[in-house]
Amino acid sequence: MTKAPFLSAIALLSLAMPHGIDAWQVANRHPLPSARTLLSSALSATSVPEDGSVESSRRDVLMRGLAAAASVTASLCSTSPAYAADDELIDVYFGCGCFWHVQHEFVEAERNILGRSDSDLTSRAGYAGGKAGALDGKVCYHNAQGVADYGKLGHSEVVGMKIPADKFEAFAVEYFKLFDKDGNRPDQFGDRGTEYRSLVGVPGGKNSPYADMLVKASVATGDKLDFAVGKGDDRDTAKVSYIMDTAEFPFYVGEQYHQFHDGFAFGEDYPASYNKLGAFFGKKGENFGSCPNGSLGLGFGGL
Repeated sequence: MTKAPFLSAIALLSLAMPHGIDAWQVANRHPLPSARTLLSSALSATSVPEDGSVESSRRDVLMRGLAAAASVTASLCSTSPAYAADDELIDVYFGCGCFWHVQHEFVEAERNILGRSDSDLTSRAGYAGGKAGALDGKVCYHNAQGVADYGKLGHSEVVGMKIPADKFEAFAVEYFKLFDKDGNRPDQFGDRGTEYRSLVGVPGGKNSPYADMLVKASVATGDKLDFAVGKGDDRDTAKVSYIMDTAEFPFYVGEQYHQFHDGFAFGEDYPASYNKLGAFFGKKGENFGSCPNGSLGLGFGGL
């Protein structure tokens, strides 16, 4: 028997437990074990039958795990949420510090994984994760007028996109590649605080199959992060990504001047053809909101 189905059961159990991955626990330096640790512990706890058949024992654990996961999930939800068919597009978002670099990487993922042309790209810089939602219909970057400041509303910088449901795991892999081998963000020691916390928004949140796919992708890329259930306005905790339900915590698109921007790192300049995409979509009629320009009132350099 391969380990993949067993890992899936353990991952689902860890995410479905009502007192499982808790944002408060993680923020207070008491995270639950990673998916790899959960798998190892479960295997080591497996008793070996008298006939010495470890394979049979593991199969029994798998079946019990799947049954328990199904039971817990059913107890959490009176009705099972409907999930998209494989070829149906779903709205998701990923946060990993400053959204400029993150948007560029997911634009490349759209091109390489989905074969999308420039006019078909859906990755947009924006905001998500705050309890307050929008203020007077707006979520804005820091601005001199103090209008609907995303930080004060509890949001983090994220990149939202529309992708086929069956490609979510591939995009999750690209997300984990943004972190270094120790699980730190590229800007972990520069941009810090709630506005830059790591989070992933999926339909259904922790009780969805996408949460299970997220854990699988994490393990496949080095098991560098722990996960917490996003409750909104969550604190920035190193090496932890919050799983958000997009129905409760929707994505708010950022201003046009933030779209397709050069990266935050010195020398991280992208081609002019990339930088012009924001204006391209604006001319096509895409709505980037009516927020004031940046902190200096200029929108210069994203300020």
